[in-house]
Amino acid sequence: MKSSISGSSGFAGKLSLKNILLLCGILASLLYGTMVMVIHFEGYHFTSQSVSELSAIGAPTRDLWIILGIIYQLLMIAFAIGVWLSGGHKWTLRVVACLVFLNYGVASFIWPFASMHQREAIAAGGQSTAEIFHKIMVVVTVLCNLLAIGFGASASGKRFRIYSIITLIIMLVLGALTGPAAAPRIEANLPTPLFGIWERIIILGFLTWIAVLAIILIRTEKK
Repeated sequence: MKSSISGSSGFAGKLSLKNILLLCGILASLLYGTMVMVIHFEGYHFTSQSVSELSAIGAPTRDLWIILGIIYQLLMIAFAIGVWLSGGHKWTLRVVACLVFLNYGVASFIWPFASMHQREAIAAGGQSTAEIFHKIMVVVTVLCNLLAIGFGASASGKRFRIYSIITLIIMLVLGALTGPAAAPRIEANLPTPLFGIWERIIILGFLTWIAVLAIILIRTEKK
C-alpha cells in the first residue's frame, strides 16, 4: 500500500500544473517544426522560398497555417506561464516569460492581419500596407526571440549558456546573410536560392532552444 501511494504521489508530481505548462513548450516546438517542414503547395519550393509564403494572402495553405498557428500560439502562451511559475528568484526567467508572452500572446495574434502577398502579386502591384506591416512584425518576432534566448541563457549551468550563445550566433549570422539580400528579390519575384533552408535552420534553432529550456525546467522541478 505504501509503495502504491508513493508511486501515485510521484506521478502526480510529474503531472503538476507547472510541468504541464512547460510541456506545452515542447509540444509547440514539435508542432511548428512539423509545419515548416511538411506544409507546402504545388509550385512552392521548400529550399528557396520563405516560410511566410505558406501563409501569404492567396496561398492555398493560408487557412491551414492560420489554424495551426493559433494552436501553436496558445501552446506558447501556456509555456510562458510555466516559465514565469518556474522563475522563482531568477529574474531573467521572468523576463523570458514576458518576452514569450508578448511575442505569442499579443503580437502573434496580429500575424493573420500582417500577412504578405504572394511574390507574383508583390512584383505586379508593388508593396502594399500588408507588406510593410509584415516586415515590422518580422522584426518584432525576431527581436523577442533573440532577447528570450539571451536572457534565458542563465537558466541553467555553463553548458546551457554555451549552447544558448551558439544558437544566438547561428541565428544572427544566418539572418544577417540572408534577410537583407532576400527581401528585394522576393519583392521582385526573383529566385532566392537556399533561402528556405537558411530560414528553417533559424526557426528550428529557436524551437529546439525552447524545447531544451522546457526540459531543463521540468527536470529542475523534479529535483
